Amino acid sequence: MIHLNSHKALLICLAQVGSVFFACHAQAQNTSEVGLGFGAVNYKGELSPEYRFANNRPAVSAFYRKDISAPITLRGNLMAGLLRADDKQVKGVNGDTAPLNASRGGYLKGSIYEVAGILEYNFFDYYSTKAKTRFTPFVFVGVAGFLSPVKTVLQDGQTFSNTVIGVAVPAGIGAKLGLSRHWNLGLEVGARKAFTDELDQLSEQNNVIANRHDQDWYFYSGLSVSYTFYKIRCPEVYKENSRLLQ
Repeated sequence: MIHLNSHKALLICLAQVGSVFFACHAQAQNTSEVGLGFGAVNYKGELSPEYRFANNRPAVSAFYRKDISAPITLRGNLMAGLLRADDKQVKGVNGDTAPLNASRGGYLKGSIYEVAGILEYNFFDYYSTKAKTRFTPFVFVGVAGFLSPVKTVLQDGQTFSNTVIGVAVPAGIGAKLGLSRHWNLGLEVGARKAFTDELDQLSEQNNVIANRHDQDWYFYSGLSVSYTFYKIRCPEVYKENSRLLQ
């Protein structure tokens, strides 16, 4: 009961802090960004039960970001990258290849293409005119659709090849730094929970080869450069009386 109440208290505090932040920034900056990102995609599944840095492969992204309020931005994101994984890289407790991975000897090769809608929460007012340096960390969550043509080959010669279409939930953290009035540098690290176990093409195999009850993940980490567009809002007093502009 105490544990539950502490969680409720934390949620109430966060809600109060968030409401104050929103109230203090009712007049949101009317800005938008377009940008490109470069980074790496990583796969986690049957052929790689844990995140492995060695599985990182090149990826690119393009995005459009729109400020809804000072803390909230919406981002439309396109991402494409390569997928690789090898059973031989999965080590057991003795430092050798884990028994299941050694007997299977699978190798995955493919690519992934993602379209996502993402909501970001910025902890600082990034476009504040009072700040000497524009910077903010942020967290994000969203929904994504992906297409992934993948081929998996086992050491006994079995080959599984297919194009997977699925849905994933992106979530992660990032930061933005203003290089100038218009140019921005970004960094993000995010995980994608895929609602499928088909990325490695092994979910339909017997339990000796694969775990049918464990869904796959993929990750994107990268740097981005974006350009900000500003739109000057006409104050309400001038909208109501256009003669003041004459």
